[in-house]
Amino acid sequence: MKNTDIFESQSIPKAVASLAVPTILSMLVMVFYNMADTFFVGQTGDANQVAAVSLAMPVFLFIMAVGNIFGVGGSSYISRCLGEGKMEEVKKTSSFCFYGGIASAIAIMIAFFLFVDKVLISIGADENTFTFAKQYLLYIACGAVFNVIGGAFGNIIRAEGAAKVSMTGMMLGTIVNIVLDPIMILTLKMGVAGAAIATVIGNMCTVVYYLFYFRKGTTMLSISRKHFAVTKRIVKNVFAIGIPASLNNVLMSCSNIILNMLLVSYGNSPVAGMGVAMKANMLVIFVQMGLAMGIQPLVGYCYGSKNTKRLSGTMKFAAACNIVMGTVLTVIYYFAADGLVRMFIEDAEVIKYGSMMLRALMVSGPFIGILFVFSFSFQGMGQAFQALILSVSRQGLMFLPIAIIGNKMFGLQGVIYAQPIADIASLVVAIIMFVQILAKMRKNHEMEA
Repeated sequence: MKNTDIFESQSIPKAVASLAVPTILSMLVMVFYNMADTFFVGQTGDANQVAAVSLAMPVFLFIMAVGNIFGVGGSSYISRCLGEGKMEEVKKTSSFCFYGGIASAIAIMIAFFLFVDKVLISIGADENTFTFAKQYLLYIACGAVFNVIGGAFGNIIRAEGAAKVSMTGMMLGTIVNIVLDPIMILTLKMGVAGAAIATVIGNMCTVVYYLFYFRKGTTMLSISRKHFAVTKRIVKNVFAIGIPASLNNVLMSCSNIILNMLLVSYGNSPVAGMGVAMKANMLVIFVQMGLAMGIQPLVGYCYGSKNTKRLSGTMKFAAACNIVMGTVLTVIYYFAADGLVRMFIEDAEVIKYGSMMLRALMVSGPFIGILFVFSFSFQGMGQAFQALILSVSRQGLMFLPIAIIGNKMFGLQGVIYAQPIADIASLVVAIIMFVQILAKMRKNHEMEA
């Protein structure tokens, strides 16, 4: 069976399952990796090391944002090109993303080594967390190329329908990471530095696996230098979607920095508590995000081939699935919050804050999946403006003012509930934009008929 058969001939539920299930599974493994990272650092019994990882996370997200420029932007354009039958453009785009990602990652690595101290001061590291956070970030910077390319090509390979290959590569890296975490952090007593080294080695394994996939020659993509081209069309289409997608990571990074700065005024325990709560909440977020991410190539292909009915049906089915999963997980998490936080660290104060914060984050649990469906569908359709607005809304225009105002008006409670309120507000914006896009598509289809 050709990869494109998923896009063209399979029923919507089967096509969504073929693309989304491998993506969800790979995201689940990533959840366990993120939980394992915090869990094993927490086993050191040092709340400052847990807080340091939380403080460093926004910078780690920035590196991932660069991978998203080429991964999300490239996969969106590639899936639309496949729908339009432009095979040579597919090869040129994937090669551009490969070499562009490498060059960008090297630039990031150099910048980190030059300005790491200033970065740490700006994100709120104090005398208790500065050294730990610096160790973590310097090792992460050394592996920036593997982080960027591994993340980017997980998306790009999925764009041609090879969801299982993408899943295997991501799972390989995260499993290696999980296995190495207790060895590096506890056995070798390297603490947060060990967590970072394990992450780099895991990303390296992912990239090596993807390189072997390209060597097999069964892909429609290319990383060959002979296909490398920097054309106005490729740059425009990749960056038009990639930048809004990466902006989401950048704004997530900025919002986390501001969140930590607001929380640190209440002490390091709330910072550590929110770090644990956000790690635990990743299961809810990543499962629903995985389904939405999985349908992106299908949405892009349908958009490129002008199949409005299949596009709309795919989004409705994915949204319904996410509502069910989100509701079930929210109920479980609400009642199991104390136990989930206690799994990460045995610190009474951190547990108190963490469980309270986790329950607050779950307020948007049943609805956040619909927002992800809209977000990844906008990216798949190449709707740059809508993708940009949605990225800016959730982590910028909505979250930041809500968090700052909430802190002034309601103190710690106002900070804790800022994210779920921003999620729900952004969902309303997404629904309005999608209704407008669908009406325009139907109008164009009627005019062409």
